[in-house]
Amino acid sequence: MKLLLFGSWVFCYFASLLVLRMWTEAYLRSPLTRSLLVNMVSESRTQQEAHEWYGCRTEILGEAVRPAFIQSYLDTETQAFLNRSAEKSGCLFTQLYHSFVSTLFSPFVSRTSINGYLGRGSMFVFSPEQFRQLMNISQDWKSKRLLDLGAGDGEVTKVMSSHFEEIYTTEVSATMKWQLEKKQYRVLGIDEWQDTGFQYDLISCLNLLDRCDQPVKLLKDIRRSLEPSKGRLVLAAVLPFHPYVEIGGKWEQPSEFLVVEGKTWEEQVTSMANGVFKEAGFAVEAFTRLPYLCEGDMYSDYYHLDDAVFVLRPEE
Repeated sequence: MKLLLFGSWVFCYFASLLVLRMWTEAYLRSPLTRSLLVNMVSESRTQQEAHEWYGCRTEILGEAVRPAFIQSYLDTETQAFLNRSAEKSGCLFTQLYHSFVSTLFSPFVSRTSINGYLGRGSMFVFSPEQFRQLMNISQDWKSKRLLDLGAGDGEVTKVMSSHFEEIYTTEVSATMKWQLEKKQYRVLGIDEWQDTGFQYDLISCLNLLDRCDQPVKLLKDIRRSLEPSKGRLVLAAVLPFHPYVEIGGKWEQPSEFLVVEGKTWEEQVTSMANGVFKEAGFAVEAFTRLPYLCEGDMYSDYYHLDDAVFVLRPEE
């Protein structure tokens, strides 16, 4: 009887998702037609939104941080990610399966781990060209050690990795660790990377500051682990700043809080530069505004948040 009830629930669940999908977007049988459509829609949509994604009212920025702003634009690599995401979103039965698994396991397993198992939800922070522009480096620039904290599935790590001899990563999710090891990145423990006996030329902390329990301690550990003269921190933060920590599928407040003042993107950037980073022993070398993109699902081709991406140098 229980098995029959469960089977009925599964059938009703898939049926309702299917009806919703067909109601919100006409389903095309031809893969070629579908591909052409999503590319046209995605490119049209992103062209309209691009000026909002990358815009900055420099007159609102603090005087000390204003000269460090770098204007970014929608480039071919970003558009390609959006097109791929739109095509994945159009795979109806794959999206139905992903939705079912997520619904079934979300009360017990974190969303990050579920995405790692399904191989979905890849993030996009910057393209190789945007990274080089932000770092002010050439295409053939090389250095020794990169550490990517909270590396996820390693897709963003891959953007930076060509410039480094040794690649180190950290990740809490077991399924994401598996994805990183598949890409042959060395995975360090979250209490191991600070005490390896060597320092890093670049540490990336991308959209982690508002998702960790002790962000003040994290910044201090990063400061201590960077090579003092040439070491740099690439830090991305979603603004407005709303910190919370994912624990076993539930969201909780962190034990340490960062004071970020202001209502606008520009005001919060200034607050972080003059307050959070300065107190942690960092100075802003460069920063830009970028969309923090995530692969979509059956309801949306992609999702995005507003990122501030900084290059920080350690100071005495």
